[in-house]
Amino acid sequence: MTPEEFRRYGKQVVDWVADYLSTIEDRPVRSPLAPGEVRDRLPAHPPERGEPFEDLLGDLDRVIMPGITHWQHPDFFAYFPANASGPAILGDLLSSGLGVQGMVWATSPACTELETVVVDWLAELLGLPSEFRTDGAGGGVIQDSASSAALVALLAALHRASGGKIRDHGVADTYRMYVSTETHSSLQRAGRIAGLGGENVRAVPVDPVTLAMDVGELRRMIAEDVAAGAVPVLVCATIGTTSTTAIDPVAEIGAVCREAGVWLHVDAAYAGSAAVCPELRWINDGVAEYADSYATNPHKWLLTNFDCGVLWVRDRRPMIDALSILPEYLRNTATESGEVIDYRDWQVPLGRRFRALKLWSVIRWYGAEGLRAHIRTCVELAARFARLIDADDGFELHPGHPFGLVCFRPRWPSSVPDPGAETLAVMERLNASGELFLSHTKANGHVLLRLAVGSPATRAEHVEAAYRRIAAACQERR
Repeated sequence: MTPEEFRRYGKQVVDWVADYLSTIEDRPVRSPLAPGEVRDRLPAHPPERGEPFEDLLGDLDRVIMPGITHWQHPDFFAYFPANASGPAILGDLLSSGLGVQGMVWATSPACTELETVVVDWLAELLGLPSEFRTDGAGGGVIQDSASSAALVALLAALHRASGGKIRDHGVADTYRMYVSTETHSSLQRAGRIAGLGGENVRAVPVDPVTLAMDVGELRRMIAEDVAAGAVPVLVCATIGTTSTTAIDPVAEIGAVCREAGVWLHVDAAYAGSAAVCPELRWINDGVAEYADSYATNPHKWLLTNFDCGVLWVRDRRPMIDALSILPEYLRNTATESGEVIDYRDWQVPLGRRFRALKLWSVIRWYGAEGLRAHIRTCVELAARFARLIDADDGFELHPGHPFGLVCFRPRWPSSVPDPGAETLAVMERLNASGELFLSHTKANGHVLLRLAVGSPATRAEHVEAAYRRIAAACQERR
């Protein structure tokens, strides 16, 4: 493809995306296709000769779009948002056009240095401690997701707890990490990948009302493990669990970690973005005093399209020592000078894309004011929906909804043998309609519906219509 051909087709692609975003509300939220339908519409073998790009665009509409669930739809409420904004899309296009592989500073200095600036900007916007800035002993790095951030934090914690032995000798001793029963499954996976084994990822019980980690149980379990000869290595405190956005008591957990010499990782993958609003920075109470690492995903709720998760560490040395390998073909004078950051040592893969461009684009386009307006709008719309649910005797509102997620359940007559199954049947009927998309969870033995507000296209009329549709669907089954 010549530059002129790229110019011509590129304009068509941009127009196509703009048309898609402007008409997305006219589409069913969830794809109606059955498994295998997209594959059946595609050729079984690759083309022998190149095809016109117009044919690809035609198949995009004919084959691909029927199989798309529209995450940017204003009636998409199923999961935490995966925001895709105009400036982020354009920033990603610029990244793709440059084709930079930013594994070390020398392979493109701007790729590294822009990243150090934007992660410091974001730390400032979220009110994170100065120790997390890259001009100190700690610093931030853009990962693909909070899952990778958790794995990197665990590897750093293992390196520190083992005095560096893990790097050369592997997991020879019994190491334990601690999560709550509400912690995201990615922490369990990180424990498996790092070689701890599932049995050494200890699930701490939660408070039955708040669903926050029981700190007394955490302290007891750590003492029990130490007495048995195990080495506690990391505790994960969550700010905004995936299931219900429960918030663990970071300060209390941090005090336990400090007493035991354990790494405290704070997973704020979704809710961390809320801290751009000063009135919501209470969610980070205890982070400045105790957190060794902190992760949040701008690609969830901060208008930056996937993938863009940020990990900050208070001290980057254990992470770099755990992950650094310098083969001859990567040696260069800048690295050997010690004056630059090589982000290859801050992540699991060697290679890395120029993700900072899209985050830079978003922060510059919206500014702090625009980012706060987006979060506040979502919080208010969720509160509006919660008020409608709370005022309706046909529903029970799950307590605590400070962000964009509302959890609730229908109140079924006592004659209904399986209320949970009935709730799931209503959800599936609503989702199949294409008018909105919900998800569910379980808490205290009850099936709850989850409605997450996050799309910048969602307005008051959308959440009000969602309430009416849900109420009508439940009434029909009573």
